[in-house]
Amino acid sequence: MNTHIRSLAEAGAGKALMIIVPVLGALGAWALWVALRDDYPQVANAWLGGLIAAGATAAGTLPVVFSQRLSDRVQDSMFGFGAGVMLAASAFSLVTPGIQAAKDLGAGPWAAGLTVGAAILLGAAALLWLEHTVPHEHFIKGREGHDGRLLKRTWLFVFAVMLHNLPEGLAIGVGFGGTDPMRAGALATGIAIQDVPEGLVIAVALLAAGYGRVFSVILGMTSGLIEPVGALAGAAVMTWSTVLLPWGLGFAAGAMLFVISHEIIPESHRKGHEVYATGGLMLGFVLMMLLDTALA
Repeated sequence: MNTHIRSLAEAGAGKALMIIVPVLGALGAWALWVALRDDYPQVANAWLGGLIAAGATAAGTLPVVFSQRLSDRVQDSMFGFGAGVMLAASAFSLVTPGIQAAKDLGAGPWAAGLTVGAAILLGAAALLWLEHTVPHEHFIKGREGHDGRLLKRTWLFVFAVMLHNLPEGLAIGVGFGGTDPMRAGALATGIAIQDVPEGLVIAVALLAAGYGRVFSVILGMTSGLIEPVGALAGAAVMTWSTVLLPWGLGFAAGAMLFVISHEIIPESHRKGHEVYATGGLMLGFVLMMLLDTALA
């Protein structure tokens, strides 16, 4: 009886945390936005865009509170959809504006392309370095990184999610800090759309790995918090110097492309549902393309 009562109390406390933590976080985020909006509107908008993306990730975890069933086929389709959105965002919202920004600074066609190309490679190299340096654990592939065996498994999952979401936050921040508001808004909208199934997949994967339902939802909700932080940093750097704009856009694109190729696509093809994953990728790409070209 005591064990049963204790379990009920722990479950109740966990559900309370699912309400209290987002409310406190929202209040703090609103206070920071108010502090920034007058003097640094671009940074404030980037912060807001990152928060919306984080909120979309948190919203995606909510179905796990009521049900834990999500077929492998659906998961792989969601992975593919997210990859398609990020691919189109990299091309239309980051690389193309980056080349144009370099031309606006006086670079010729070849110089502009080489500048953004070098920035793409730098972004991918930075993520590759983090991949080998920061200990983390993939949902399927297992542990990677230096001394990952020394850390608790929970924190390895946390680090893996941070590595996955950081490029998205940087992309939002660079977009608001350097491109026009409509294009940046389209980028943030596309990332937020793909963050909803991403949050669900993360929570379901944690649940399947043996974590409790409440813990899986809470960790899934908090997994997106790196996005507003990355957005804040990216926008701050871009507003500091316009010369860095093509480099920042290319860097964010390279980081996202690395995550797509190294993480999302292999994960979506691992269980034999390549057709569904590819279909999801195509739909995600077209949706993000339409958002960018129609709204920008």
